[in-house]
Amino acid sequence: MSETMTGAEMVIRALQDQGVEHIFGYPGGAVLPIYDALFHQDKVRHVLVRHEQGAVHAAEGYARSSGKPGVVLVTSGPGATNAVTGLADAMMDSIPLVCITGQVPTHLIGSDAFQECDTVGITRHCTKHNYLVKSIEDLPRVLHEAFYVAMNGRPGPVVIDLPKDIQFKAGTYVRPANNQHKTYHPTVKGDAERIRAAIDLIANAKRPVFYTGGGVVNSGPHAAALLREFVHLTGFPITSTLMGLGAYPASDPQFLGMVGMHGTYESNLAMHECDVMINIGARFDDRITGRLDAFSPYSKRIHVDIDPSSINKNVKVDIPIVGDCAHVLEDMLRLWRQKAPQVDKIALKEWWDKIEGWRARKCLAYRNSTETIKPQYAIERLYELTKGRETYVTTEVGQHQMWAAQYFKFEEPNRWMTSGGHGTMGYGLPAAVGAQLAHPDALVIDIAGEASIQMMLQEMSTALQYDLPIKVFILNNEYMGMVRQWQELLHGGRYSHSYSESLPDFVKLAEAYGGVGIRCEKPADLDEAILKMINTNRPVIFDCIVDKTENCFPMIPSGKAHNEMLLNDYLGEAGTDIGSVIDEKGKMLV
Repeated sequence: MSETMTGAEMVIRALQDQGVEHIFGYPGGAVLPIYDALFHQDKVRHVLVRHEQGAVHAAEGYARSSGKPGVVLVTSGPGATNAVTGLADAMMDSIPLVCITGQVPTHLIGSDAFQECDTVGITRHCTKHNYLVKSIEDLPRVLHEAFYVAMNGRPGPVVIDLPKDIQFKAGTYVRPANNQHKTYHPTVKGDAERIRAAIDLIANAKRPVFYTGGGVVNSGPHAAALLREFVHLTGFPITSTLMGLGAYPASDPQFLGMVGMHGTYESNLAMHECDVMINIGARFDDRITGRLDAFSPYSKRIHVDIDPSSINKNVKVDIPIVGDCAHVLEDMLRLWRQKAPQVDKIALKEWWDKIEGWRARKCLAYRNSTETIKPQYAIERLYELTKGRETYVTTEVGQHQMWAAQYFKFEEPNRWMTSGGHGTMGYGLPAAVGAQLAHPDALVIDIAGEASIQMMLQEMSTALQYDLPIKVFILNNEYMGMVRQWQELLHGGRYSHSYSESLPDFVKLAEAYGGVGIRCEKPADLDEAILKMINTNRPVIFDCIVDKTENCFPMIPSGKAHNEMLLNDYLGEAGTDIGSVIDEKGKMLV
């Protein structure tokens, strides 16, 4: 059924037709017609952020925690450029977003008009696709097509740049019967022959390991369930990237923990020494691989990824499978059951014995204190005291982010939201706003550092305005902690501008916004203070004063391999005692 309406009204109708419930935005001259159309309806709820970057991060948190696309509305010029950091973040971490930006009227484009910028040009390399709409006749198609592109294949952000005169023009709105892009048809089913070859390789493995990533989470809960089933059937160990945490339960004995720069000793050494690596939905980024010429030197590699450009981009693989994780895992499980292969139980037991030896090193052990709160202890207590609740965790970027990944155990997908590929300080608070809107009855915690939190701290105002009881749990060590750690370990202890001077009183700051502030300085007081935070039904900033010089270990220094990890000083350096010797053919020697 067709209707005549303005371009601005088409935007709102398309959002309604797509089932959009929340849109994150900030008004400005070039989008006022759309804001006027928002005023005349009540199906799409607008959430007013305090900065356009915060709008995109909030939409990311909403999307990552709910599986629905996030939607953003910002004005032209600085509104669009302020959104770029969030768009780049969403692009790196494969988060489905539709970002509508205002633009000057079409006859002024290219004239350096007030608040004009080349939004399409600026965002070309940090979006999955973008549009400049110059005709009212194209608008209905573009609006619906954008959601298809954002959600299908490898998810990502899509920008619709909409000139102001198009928003005022009247035209015919018809919801397209098919909103697919005419040339974008991602492959979801994996090649059958390659899947069979992968099953044969897996069945004959002596030292296998599953290496899983955010693609499993993006594929949906069914993919996570299939992964768990397949891993249990094989009896193989499994690791996860930072973005994949929660796709496989952290409490399961087959889970080795996170892999990569701050991954566990056992996880990294399993990757280094394996003979078959089964990559499901991860992209071999540099924080995982370390030194490429020494990465997993003895393994045959299977790579399942919906993005064909990720295959063989960083690491050459033996069996590439382009397809959606859920579809490929479904086929793998079916073939595995049909073939009922007999794995080499003796070799697998030897492999698990080796892994248990690495586990016995207890790489996440740390020296606790009765006087000073250790950051690791703070995360452990936060995890223990939130167990059994529906909890969603966001983070900023830095040491606190890595400690959260190491010590907060995720049992389900979509509960962990962090900036992985782009490493965006300021991500966590607005992402918590988005997650809380998606899950109003859940406990949402932003684990933060005292430096990162100040990047987007103004979004506390958004939380207060919309009665969102998010909790900001700051590990305050008075440093840009990860910068300080690298300066200590890799730059001779020259702490150039990494000390967080002139910090605000976070308790007073919380109260100034109208929220609740809590400060804790002693380990003995920590549990009571955390419980107070949890049970406060208002936004809270928790200032947890932690050890100023604690470093985050294990750590693979930049340019090193998995077997060159650094552990806590009292555990020694892992690279000098990897617990096994392997000959040039990859055979494990006793």
